[in-house]
Amino acid sequence: MSKSIIITGAGRGIGKACAEAFLDAGWRVGLVGRSPEPLESLADRYAGSALPLPCDVVDEAQVDAAFDGALAEWGRIDALFNNAGVSVKGAPIDEVSVDDFRSCMDINVTGSFICARAAFARMRAQDPQGGRIINNGSVSAYVPRWGSAPYSTSKHAITGLTRTISLDGRAFNIACGQIDIGNALTDMAQAMTQGVPQADGSIAVEPVMDVAHVASSVLHMANLPLEANVQFMTVMASAMPYIGRG
Repeated sequence: MSKSIIITGAGRGIGKACAEAFLDAGWRVGLVGRSPEPLESLADRYAGSALPLPCDVVDEAQVDAAFDGALAEWGRIDALFNNAGVSVKGAPIDEVSVDDFRSCMDINVTGSFICARAAFARMRAQDPQGGRIINNGSVSAYVPRWGSAPYSTSKHAITGLTRTISLDGRAFNIACGQIDIGNALTDMAQAMTQGVPQADGSIAVEPVMDVAHVASSVLHMANLPLEANVQFMTVMASAMPYIGRG
């Protein structure tokens, strides 16, 4: 029987590209997102393999219901790609509203925790026991972009979540890894092609890469046997400003 994965933020961008890659590779894919329409549209193209699971990742009850729905449909959950997230418009920290910071942390960190918690519990309880959780980090988890206090803080937190799940999961055959992405060309990253603020105050166009490279990387991580794990992978546009963020 084909393996199963739940992908959050599956309606667009990186999540959608990954969902399509897994479906094309023969996986069963649970599509999590707040808007049902793009999930249902994708599921219509992959009838029998894609399962729409509309829910808000910050709502524990909705997440539990979605994961239970997938478990009832498939009998087990082999993997989770914890992808859903948002960014905040760049600004010095004193120009960032507390509400914007809280919203970013709630979706990027609390939402990831809730989904990882739901996946972990079901992977721990299923027979055979185990599974894999892949968290979407960012190169900002290592080197911040200018004016990115909310986003960079959230992605540093994801690294802590990844390390903790990796440790806690050992006893239950649950592996956890993180993919850190730089300048994948999605709707969210279109601004890179027009020019974005740099650390020296200038505005510059930045190199981007096809989002398909992210999808193939996540698929590689998920296809490994549970005895092997990509703990951290960085996939990025080769010439983007990253080392030093200059």
